[in-house]
Amino acid sequence: MEAIKYTYTVPGDDFTAAGQASTDLKRKLKVMGVDPKSLRNINISLYEGEINLAIHAGGGEITVLVYPDRVEMYLDDNGPGIENIELALTEGYSGASDAVRSLGFGAGMGLPNMKKYADEFYIESEVGKGTHIKMIVYLQ
Repeated sequence: MEAIKYTYTVPGDDFTAAGQASTDLKRKLKVMGVDPKSLRNINISLYEGEINLAIHAGGGEITVLVYPDRVEMYLDDNGPGIENIELALTEGYSGASDAVRSLGFGAGMGLPNMKKYADEFYIESEVGKGTHIKMIVYLQ
């Protein structure tokens, strides 16, 4: 079966716009009858990704593919990349600026929560070129 595709653009440094994709997707999936647990996992994973795109990458693109049994989320940016992915996946580690932290973001839970709430999580990053993330949540 062919997937339903949604695409979103996340602007950089715009914390009011970050979160719109996860909110829109949650509304659409709710109408489709996606179960509450899967809906929660998708929403948390995608929201954390959106915030990371805004904070660290200067924005980026999100592609979501909805299949009958799963939701695949792809996040792509051309930001500075991640030097040490293992360190970035450590709860509490943050590369956010003091200005971002003063807004209540940058607690170092973005990537760990993305990995925790997705059933499958893949990340590739190259310093100076950007980061590409794939997350899959299987529907209950």
